[in-house]
Amino acid sequence: MITGSLQKKKGLYYAVLNLYDDYGKRKPKWIPTGYTIKGNKKKAEEKLEQFKIEYEQKSKIQLRDPNIYDKYKNILFCDYMLEWLEKQKGKVEQTTYIGYEQVIKGRLYKYFKAKKIKLVDLKPKHIQDFFDLLFAEGLSGNTVKHYRANISKALKSAVITEIIDSNPATKLESIKTKEYTADYYTQDELLNLMEIIKTTPIELPVVIAGVYGLRREEVIGIKWNAIDFKAKTLTIRHTVGRGKIDGVTQFIFKDRAKSDSGYRTLPLFDFIADLLNSYKDKYEEYKKFYGNTYCNDYKDYICLMENGELMKPGYVTQTFSKVLDSNNLRHIRLHDLRHSCGTLLIQNGVPVKDIQIWLGHSNFQTTLRYAHADIENKRISASVISDKLALDVKETKKEQITELAI
Repeated sequence: MITGSLQKKKGLYYAVLNLYDDYGKRKPKWIPTGYTIKGNKKKAEEKLEQFKIEYEQKSKIQLRDPNIYDKYKNILFCDYMLEWLEKQKGKVEQTTYIGYEQVIKGRLYKYFKAKKIKLVDLKPKHIQDFFDLLFAEGLSGNTVKHYRANISKALKSAVITEIIDSNPATKLESIKTKEYTADYYTQDELLNLMEIIKTTPIELPVVIAGVYGLRREEVIGIKWNAIDFKAKTLTIRHTVGRGKIDGVTQFIFKDRAKSDSGYRTLPLFDFIADLLNSYKDKYEEYKKFYGNTYCNDYKDYICLMENGELMKPGYVTQTFSKVLDSNNLRHIRLHDLRHSCGTLLIQNGVPVKDIQIWLGHSNFQTTLRYAHADIENKRISASVISDKLALDVKETKKEQITELAI
């Protein structure tokens, strides 16, 4: 930051800036403020600050690579975002890129294209006005936060490459988000669901998701070679998602789980092994029925449609919701089967660390949410029973009851 001071000379105020040459030698620059000394000190100080900012900007421009600056000085912000997006291919996971693309090629590009704001002219207010519009259109804080993250990351790159001096997105206030409270099924509700789901085409993915607490993409990604019927194990090491890349909706295959902790081997229960074997037989029957029209591209996967096509994640989610509605079951998300599994484990005394490993949580705090909710409920229950029934026991006995309850 350029420093300086006011100096008096021949009845006038001068701004003296501390500038330096290429060798680091100080070369003060005297600039007349245009104000006389008497009664104009405050105005002269304001002028000094103005000169400091101007020369700071000039020095930064001089340090820029002229070829880079000339290339981007007239580029629109929305076009720069498209260029940045293109550079992310190969740098980030496909699923991450899809998220970037949805944000940038959707509302963001349309809004800033109409505004015709240049990248070098972008101000915090321009971004905030865009966020205000997103909120007005009904988008949640969590969604708007994705827009901010993408914009901030792209502008950070522009700062690093010296296209702009600072990142205007960093000057905005934080976006308030509403934390989602996960729902779950009780043991009885889970058992009832497992009975009803038998008559539907999504029996296999739903049963496995409920029993093992797997993510949707983990269930769809299970291959037959991940199942060891002899050793009785099921290994989670491959996921299948779906998203739009360059305007084309397609499967996204990943030969690894969401995180290192997501790669895990679980016990293969006998009833799950029986279910899998029954589906092996079903697929053989379907293959004969469909003949040459049967799709063999996904024969390595366990969750298939009747014609051999791989089940789409969206299909499983939508069908699951329809099954709940048509059978008057309490509505939960498909992902809430994962929460149901975690809650069931904690309610039956499984250590939290073991549940973390089972569910493949990379963060121990994520697993703790099941424990916190259940322990708090048990403490409340123990307190209510003790107070309402007025149990005639010694204090130590009361403590024992509470300890047993939690």
